[in-house]
This record gives sequence, C-alpha cells and structure tokens, in this order.
Amino acid sequence: MNAAIYEPATVQDPDRALAPAGPDGQRAWCTVDLAALRHNAALLRARAGVPLVPMVKADAYGLGVEAVARALGAPFATPGEIAGVPDLPTSHDAPWALGVATVREAEQLRAFGATGRLLCTSPVLPEEFDRLVQAHTTPSLHLEADVRAWRALTEAPWHLSIDTGMQRAGVPWRAVEALRDVVAEHPPEGVFTHFHSADRADGTREVQEARFREALARLPLPAGTLRHTDNSWAHVARVPSPWELTRPGIALYGSPSVGPLGLQPVLHVHARVVDLRDVTPGDTVSYEATWTATRATRLATIAIGHGDGYRRALSNRGVALLHGRRVPVVGVVTMDMTMLDVADVPCAVGDVVTLLGRDALGSDPLTLDEVAALGELSPYELLVGWRLRLPRVYRP
Repeated sequence: MNAAIYEPATVQDPDRALAPAGPDGQRAWCTVDLAALRHNAALLRARAGVPLVPMVKADAYGLGVEAVARALGAPFATPGEIAGVPDLPTSHDAPWALGVATVREAEQLRAFGATGRLLCTSPVLPEEFDRLVQAHTTPSLHLEADVRAWRALTEAPWHLSIDTGMQRAGVPWRAVEALRDVVAEHPPEGVFTHFHSADRADGTREVQEARFREALARLPLPAGTLRHTDNSWAHVARVPSPWELTRPGIALYGSPSVGPLGLQPVLHVHARVVDLRDVTPGDTVSYEATWTATRATRLATIAIGHGDGYRRALSNRGVALLHGRRVPVVGVVTMDMTMLDVADVPCAVGDVVTLLGRDALGSDPLTLDEVAALGELSPYELLVGWRLRLPRVYRP
C-alpha cells in the first residue's frame, strides 16, 4: 500500500509557495524572528523601567547567542557576519550586561567580538577565576574566601549572590553577617537573589523579597550598589521594578506562560515531508508499535526527530501544522523521523510542516508552552533542545 509515495503533489502551487522559506536542501530548520525578540525586549524594558540583563546562557536558550546578542543591541567590536542579523546602534535600551552561566559561555561571546559587560550568574570554581578575568566577566560570589581570591587577582567588579529560598547558590539570607567584613573591604558592584516561584500568586515572591531587603539592611553596602531580583515572571507581577536591573530569560524568547504581556513567539521549527504511505486498519507505526490504525489512512514522515530536539515525549501526543491545519503525531518519535496522520489534509513530499510557532498561512501558532504541555515537558528544556543539529535561519 505504498503507491501513494509516488503520486504527484496534491497541494496546489500557490499553497506550496506560502511554505516558510528554509535553507536550500535542508530537511528541517529553525527560524528565529529577531524582530519579535527585539519587540519582547523593548516591552520588558518599558515595563521594568530599568536596564535589562538578558539571560543568553545555553546559547541564548538554543537560538544562537551571537545573533541574539547583536539583535538586542549589545556592543561588538566588529560588524556582524551572520546573514540577516543587523547590528543595532547602541541606545539607552541596550542591555546593561549579558547574563551567562559558565566561563565558556563568556569566552565564546568574547571570541565573537562582544565588548560589553558580561555577568556570570552561576557559581564558578576558584580555579576558573583566571579565565573570567581574561574574559572580562563579572562573577557572582558568596564565600569570603572566593571574594578574597578574586580581589587578589583583580580589581574588577563582582556581584554578591544571596539565597532567599531557592537553596541552589548564594549566601543564605540568615548568614549574610558573616560577610560584613569582606563586603566592607571589597564592596560588590551588585547584589541579587533569585525567585523560585515568581509565576505563582502564593506570596512566596513577597517572602523572598522581604528576606532580600533584610539581608541588604544587615550589610555595609555603599550607596549606588546595583540590586536585582526580577526574572521573567516578576515583570508581570509588578510595574516598574523597585531595583536597578532585571534579568529576563524565557520571556525574551516568547513564552506565553509569562503572562498577558503581548510577547511574540521568536522560535519557529519546520521540517519537510519526505515520505507518504497508505496504511490499513490494524497496521502499526514506529518502535514498540504503540499506535495502531483503526481506519484506512495516510501517513506522512517528516524529517525531524529527537536527534533534532523534537522530544520523544511527544510520541502519540504532539501535533503539527500542515497547510494551516493541525495533524497528530502517531507512533513513537524516532531519532531522525516522525510520523503524522495526514488523511484529512492534502499533502505531498516536500511540503513544509511546522512543529513550533507559526506557519506561512498565519494559522494559530503552536506555542512553546502548548507543545511543552503536550509532552509534559518544561518549556525551558523544550526550547534549548533545538540546538542539537538544526540549522537556524534568522529573520531580521
């Protein structure tokens, strides 16, 4: 029953022309909408009323750190060479700094030519301090010995991390007085904490912030010390921010779960149909035969799988957009291919399917949060997973 593989296209040429443009010869790709990214950053900056420290860790959440940093207006020593990524002129809306999580991420940005401030918000080992100095990157410290070791190497700034309930990193707010002497001798440029549940209206953000204020009051911090607490969800909780900086992450990249802010989706994932076949009732699909046809139907194989970031958890749960209509994923998602039931939608080999974001027909998008929920995934882990091997197309 595989004759359908060789049938001529069932989609009219005008419809095919509307498919999202992808790299020549590519089986699957990501489109990164830089205008949407800039829109989201401007919206968050306006709400906060203070400069942003955009979190660009994990390769800018999988979207490509150099392109994202340039599009946000971070300064670079040389013009951009990535197709479709114009450098923005420096303005008051430019990031105060870029937020990274590792020394290597800082080094990569410097290798790309980034010249602005870099803030590493995760702890680093003392043996990495030399590399941070070479990368002109500000560390987050919370141990007296580390502060003194940093100051023995450089007069460059550092930020104090205070734990107010996350229990992940930072000096516990109850114990900040142990740092009074070293803070007095070597004042930090900034001090911050991290909310664990700012997306919930359960009072925990207010509790953490009260602890943060208490800790600040017990330290000999000079006037002008920069304070920052607000992550993406805190931009929803209050306007403006009471502090000097904010650190948005997933909101920049268009996660609608952050709230009714008017954020636009930034990442769109597409793949091409590479095979069509007809199946009869009783036929099974993919590994472990988890899906069985209950009617005569047509299946499309698309050239994307968990080796590209389309998670195995979306097996028999996911949906895709094909010519403006939603079609279900059937069977287990394999490493390189995924199968769809396209019996009710015209389909031909070469057609473009959208797995995340908008299709060219302007249909309701498959949002990051919706796709993550279908697979019982975190939007964060879904977002960063697309960088495995898919090429990126940047839309200015």
